[in-house]
Amino acid sequence: MTARPVPPTSPKLRLLSFQGPVRILHLTWLAFFLSFFVWFNHAPLMASIREALNLSEQEVKALLILNVALTIPARIVVGMLVDRYGPRLLFATLLALAGVLCIGFALADSFQQAALLRFLLGFVGAGFVIGIRMIAEWFPAKQVGLAEGIYGGWGNFGSAAAAMTLPTLALLFGGENGWRWAIGTTGALAIAYSFVYYFSVRNTPKGSTYFRPRRSGALEVTSKGDLILYLITCLPLYIALGLLIWKLGPGQLGLLPEALATALYGTLILLYAYQALNAWRVNRHVLSRPVPAMERYRFRQVAVLALAYLATFGSELAVVSMLPLHFIDTFGLSEVAAGLLASAFAFTNLFARPGGGLLSDRIGRRRSLLLLLGGLVIGYVLMAQIESSWPLVAALAVTMLCSFFVQAGEGAVFAVVPLIKRRLTGQIAGLTGAYGNVGAVLFLTVLSFVSPQAFFLTIAAVALLAAAAVYLFLEEPRGKMAEVLPDGRVQLIDVS
Repeated sequence: MTARPVPPTSPKLRLLSFQGPVRILHLTWLAFFLSFFVWFNHAPLMASIREALNLSEQEVKALLILNVALTIPARIVVGMLVDRYGPRLLFATLLALAGVLCIGFALADSFQQAALLRFLLGFVGAGFVIGIRMIAEWFPAKQVGLAEGIYGGWGNFGSAAAAMTLPTLALLFGGENGWRWAIGTTGALAIAYSFVYYFSVRNTPKGSTYFRPRRSGALEVTSKGDLILYLITCLPLYIALGLLIWKLGPGQLGLLPEALATALYGTLILLYAYQALNAWRVNRHVLSRPVPAMERYRFRQVAVLALAYLATFGSELAVVSMLPLHFIDTFGLSEVAAGLLASAFAFTNLFARPGGGLLSDRIGRRRSLLLLLGGLVIGYVLMAQIESSWPLVAALAVTMLCSFFVQAGEGAVFAVVPLIKRRLTGQIAGLTGAYGNVGAVLFLTVLSFVSPQAFFLTIAAVALLAAAAVYLFLEEPRGKMAEVLPDGRVQLIDVS
């Protein structure tokens, strides 16, 4: 086999251009923006939804948890699908389906209908995984941190845009159904853009190969120890889903009868057993013979990044879900004012997540992630101190400071993900991203039992644990990764 290096590319990323890779970047972050706009369009309108559907406080909290639950398995499944079928088809399909479900949620007239549709809408969060693979195909290692940061940050701003605009849009529509028209409008936008995206992008630059996994059904690993660690790392995904069932079941919210809850617990056990069987089937060769050095990667890199993303994106999902209502209850603000104030937490995505990616490109992946996780710990400790006696400007400043480290940390995590193993990027992004949703379920469940202050301190403690894991176990990507072309030649891809 002969090595075929990747052709050199320009070191400059010209954001004002709409040609080549930058064109793909802009079209893809906009797709992600719309997916987040749809995913969190209920949060700033929750007070109106609570009144219209006559929801209890526990039912409101249940909707917040349900909104992020399905994203856990969806990110794993979508990661496998995008590696096999490509991001163009997957992103277009996801947006179209999300739009239909969003319109259905706008028409809901009971808690049961709203809960089911909110649960199903959780899969739209898997759209993030699709774009990670797309951007990795179009940008080299020296730009990938910044490019992924722009994609994630500008796309993630969809939740802030929803908080800033939807309460006003609902008022413009007017009447008791204004919130329904506002939410339905976001669904129509997602459907329209699904067609735009499908007919405007390619999976790879012209002449490039789209590397696909050799086996399907589970993530490929390259050693016995990594296979064990992979199985352990998958467990929290099922525990988080079990936590959701427990929260909705007898003795808690009581929304699931005991027989159904028991059946769902059994289903989770069977699903984990099935995944473990698939993992063995896909990777059983590592038990009998060593994987060639050229093909190896360390799965512990993925496990550490997953924990870091639990602390960063997991906390973001939880905080943007609860912050508007928290500011209403703390400061007595109107729904519109609280939405605008709470949007500050996601507003920094516009520059913080690209900044985290750029910092990772410039000073190193491991060092930047450590620095940002440390800032995140401090930020959440400060968030826990906010109370009604604070001036609003001080609360806003602390919110933006904390959110800067949260979003920049997310950018630093996904500056590493594309540099581990190219043909598995979707699945690695899916597993890492799913941990963000594990964090959201964990933190929102904690919130249902404790005060907002204890909630913020819990996140700070988890972030400290993630920083320790990065310090002890994360390795800086160096040199090149190798992928085998269909004709047997080897393509070398720079990772440093």
